[in-house]
Formats: sequence, structure tokens, C-alpha cells
Amino acid sequence: MTKILLVGVGKMGGALLAGWGPHSSYILSTFDPHNTDADYHSAADIKTQFDILILAVKPQVIGEVTASLKQVTSPHSLVISIAAGKNISFFASLLRETQPIIRAMPNTPALIGQGMTVLCGNAHVTDAQKEMALNLLSSVGQTEWIEDEKWMDAVTAVSGSGPAYVFHLIEAMTAAGVAAGLPAPLSEKLARQTVIGAAALANADKKISASTLRENVTSKGGTTEAALNILMSEDGLTRLMTQAILAAQKRGKDLAS
Repeated sequence: MTKILLVGVGKMGGALLAGWGPHSSYILSTFDPHNTDADYHSAADIKTQFDILILAVKPQVIGEVTASLKQVTSPHSLVISIAAGKNISFFASLLRETQPIIRAMPNTPALIGQGMTVLCGNAHVTDAQKEMALNLLSSVGQTEWIEDEKWMDAVTAVSGSGPAYVFHLIEAMTAAGVAAGLPAPLSEKLARQTVIGAAALANADKKISASTLRENVTSKGGTTEAALNILMSEDGLTRLMTQAILAAQKRGKDLAS
């Protein structure tokens, strides 16, 4: 049976824990100094080694925490990090240069089992370890494996930070509805449910492209077309979103340096 140590049982670690539930193939332990329900509250208390170490703590403390847990890993243990901005070489420097390490980037919809997680690993990760990591993270949503770590900053900018862009879209639509004369509570309800419904429609048939879905709503000379003439202008939403994602990507690179 696979022995797993989950490090950090806050929001994201807790979501993973809930997604796994009872599983006959895992011996699951938890480590969190700040959670009274965790199995371990001090690294010094852990006297065993684990097959998989999952790091679900904040980037500000992950270096210190990882270094303190080196003794609970063997040279063949798989280490999975879900911390933004920390690359594989960072963890190798704290553990072993030949340590199997996977870097994963989930997003907050994982809290309700609707996450998007992208993973990549170093050359020391075996096929079996890759499959195990994908299975573990698929418990909180969909997963994708990429071969080149250089894409992870862009991944973080698109799907990792992406939920915040959608939430801001709800805020912006709400404010625009108020500007058009709607009461704020009604405007927010309309904006929120429209985003929820549109996302559900996009998910209902993934073979239909987003552009086709947009065209299906747009009548020639109608109200939607009038709005899209603004949003799809040269200085419209695509340009703003590109600038935003490139800024997030750059910040990811800065955090890793």
C-alpha cells in the first residue's frame, strides 16, 4: 500500500483530503502544525518514511517546511508540490538532485471538485509515479500533464489565477448593470447566474467551440452585437486579458528567481 504524507490541510490540502476519501490503496497521514486534526504537528514527531510527500503549504514557508521533512523521504519517494512560483530545481536543492519531483498547479474550483490541475515532473519521475500523481489530483477536477516546466508560469497565469478573472467579470457586469439602472442586488444575481449558466453550457458539449457559442447568441444588428463591438474592438477584452496574463506570467517568473 502506498504511504502518503499530506503536508498542509488548509483549503487546498483539505480539498484533496476530501476528494480522496476512504481509499484502500493509500495509507494517508497528515502534517500541519496549525491544524489540531492533523496526525503530526512537528516534523520531529514523524519517524517513518513515505512513498509520496504532497506539499500543500504557502510558498512563503514551503522551503523551510520541505527542508524539515527530508528525513521522511527516501531517494525514491515522490514529492508533489502545489505551491505557485517554486520550480522543481528549488525542491531538488532542498532534498536530493535525483529526487522524483512533480510540480502541480491546481486552482480554487478544486475546493468543489471542479478544479483544473496541470502537472509536470523531472526526469526521475517514473511512469507509475506520474500515473499516481494524476490519479491523486484528478480527485478534485480535471488534470493535464505537460512535458516542459517552462510552460508552468503561463499555466499559472491562465488557469491558476483564472478564477479571479471570472469573479472580476461578475463584479464588472454587476457594476455595469447598476450603471444601466438596475438595483445592485438584482444586477449581481443576473451577472452571477449568467456566468454560471454560460459555463455550464460551455461544459455541456466540449466539441462546440467558444467562438461558435458566442456566435449562437449574437444576432445581426442586435443588442449582443452592439456590446461585442466594444468588447471585441482592438483595445477590447482580448488585449486586456493578454496584458493581464502576461503580467501574471512575468510575476511567476520573478517569484521563481
